Amino acid sequence: MIIKTDEEYQGMKEIGQICGRVLKETIQFTEVGMTTKEVDEFAGKKLEEYGAVSAPSNEYDFPGYTCISINEEVAHGIPGSRIIESGDLVNIDVSATKNGFYADTGLSFIAGESTNDKRQRVIDVCEMAFEEAMKKVKPGAKVSQIGRAVHNTARKNGLTVIKNLTGHGVGRSLHEDPKHVLNYFDPADKSILREGMVLAVEPFISSNATFVTDGKDDWAFETNDGSFVAQKEHTVLVTKDGPELLTEVD
Repeated sequence: MIIKTDEEYQGMKEIGQICGRVLKETIQFTEVGMTTKEVDEFAGKKLEEYGAVSAPSNEYDFPGYTCISINEEVAHGIPGSRIIESGDLVNIDVSATKNGFYADTGLSFIAGESTNDKRQRVIDVCEMAFEEAMKKVKPGAKVSQIGRAVHNTARKNGLTVIKNLTGHGVGRSLHEDPKHVLNYFDPADKSILREGMVLAVEPFISSNATFVTDGKDDWAFETNDGSFVAQKEHTVLVTKDGPELLTEVD
């Protein structure tokens, strides 16, 4: 999406803030011993309170309000009876729509007490990779520079990126042009960032694996070697002054 009017900006800002608040409140709600279904139902109630509708449920008939992935699950985990245990690497991804506008955000975190330094490390480097990527977001820059920044950060820290999970355009639907915002540098990608463009930027930083495959069900993606993977995602507006994180909340 390219935002051209103040009405469009306000619409995107509203749904961005809703997704950001729901993600933050859901993470705060999450406790060891809960099922992922309990966490998802809390998020669903919050979306309803804010007048928003779950995008994956609405767009793709996903069996949950949010995607909740644990440990070996990297993305698109289905909420269910799985119990969250202390030390689990948990990812919650919230995407929603209101008044015809869509936003997308997600974050990985450790439930309870951290029991594995590698899990915390992929989270920390993912945070660093996202910050480096944001330095490349400005009108006239190549989209591919986002992926270059993410991949370089991973390599400098002895980690890898998941190459077949990407960011994407977002705005009037959940997935728009550009279809892929890669987490590595592709010299063939000549697309340019434009002022007003809205992207979901989401580094996936891995302890070893570089690809995910289909998991235990029709939705979840997993690594074949049990690598730990962390994600951080925001809906980002390209402005002349740099990136504005529409899903960032205080």
